Amino acid sequence: MEGKKVIITGVPGVGKTTVVNEALKKLQEQGIEYKSINFGSFMFEVARNDKIVENRDQMRTLDRAVQKRLQQRAAQAIAQVPGNVLIDTHASVKTPKGYLAGLPEWVLRELMPDIIVLVETDDDQILMRRLSDDTRSRDKEGARSIAEHQQFNRSIAAAYAMMTGCTIRMITNADFLLERSSTELAEVLR
Repeated sequence: MEGKKVIITGVPGVGKTTVVNEALKKLQEQGIEYKSINFGSFMFEVARNDKIVENRDQMRTLDRAVQKRLQQRAAQAIAQVPGNVLIDTHASVKTPKGYLAGLPEWVLRELMPDIIVLVETDDDQILMRRLSDDTRSRDKEGARSIAEHQQFNRSIAAAYAMMTGCTIRMITNADFLLERSSTELAEVLR
């Protein structure tokens, strides 16, 4: 039986990893297995194995053509992973020059996801999570900017769905409601 390919995205600080980990625990208890892959980490491993970079910070300095080739090779390798696969990545990346597609056409063509899940919550909650997280170094931005990024992710996810024929699901990860959001994600992945 061929597995599902699910892409999960969300702006930094939305709590996507927490929701994913809880949902995967629930599924495992039911005997449903998913291979969870972080696209950026997978791409870094491809680059490191090819001796293009030695550390992850060097990834940002690579020529755009090299990055594109690495993205495509990583997507090709992920597409070959058997069974159910959950791909953790960004729908878009906010740069000083504007938003950059996190899933360009050459990546989507290889992955062909069954569903894209957008993890979202209130902009103020994300802002407070970012401000209280000392473990990460995030760009400083306000709730309005976070709202804009979440809206852009919705828009670009629609474009991704048009290209692949997949469905889109939005899951709210509100403060103190992790049980609800992780249960909802587990149901989507089932």
